[in-house]
Amino acid sequence: MKTTKKKTAKRSSPRQSLGTTAYKAIYKKIISLEYKPGENLEEKEIMKHLGLGRTPVREALLRLSAEFMVESNPNKGFVVRQITLQNTRAVFEALKIFEIGVAGLAVRQDATPFLSRMMEANETIKTLEEKGDILGLVEANHDFHMNFARCSRNEYLTRGIYEVRCEANRLAYLSYGSDIEMSSSLHEHYASVIRQHEEIMEIIQKRNEARLVQVTCEHIKNFQQRIINYMTS
Repeated sequence: MKTTKKKTAKRSSPRQSLGTTAYKAIYKKIISLEYKPGENLEEKEIMKHLGLGRTPVREALLRLSAEFMVESNPNKGFVVRQITLQNTRAVFEALKIFEIGVAGLAVRQDATPFLSRMMEANETIKTLEEKGDILGLVEANHDFHMNFARCSRNEYLTRGIYEVRCEANRLAYLSYGSDIEMSSSLHEHYASVIRQHEEIMEIIQKRNEARLVQVTCEHIKNFQQRIINYMTS
């Protein structure tokens, strides 16, 4: 029996690893808009590009479908989900509800291990902002907020925030990578982001729930306003 279990583990482990590899590669192409909204994703082309078989690519696409990054179309297979005003509004509504929930729990938990990761992510944001690395900025900001979510020590909230932030990341890249001039420059925006991140970390340590909820809402509102400015410009 022991031998059988070991063989099964050896067979399943590479498949899981390849599925994750495919997921990360496709996810990054969607976030960076290399795969554009409405684009049909040809499985054979993805398999060829990634050098992977059908199973891990299909697993990745199904996972992305569950996270609302792609849609399954009976006639076209998998298609990158469109960005609309309706689903953009839904993203911010959900984000506000989820992160207010995190704020209420974070001040009651030992957030020490996650605070150190939040600090690292914020330092990375400072470095990448100077380099103008848009995708890197989006990913570092995502890391910050996912570790904020983990401060709640609630896996359901963390999972929900991950799925919402996947779409938020695409919106961020879309607006930050745009050549359209905003009322607030990208530098000014990220200076504000960094300051608010620092305040969020400080408030968690002080366990001030009311203030944490307030700053969290302000932080979401600032991001939402930038997206609105982009979509209506």
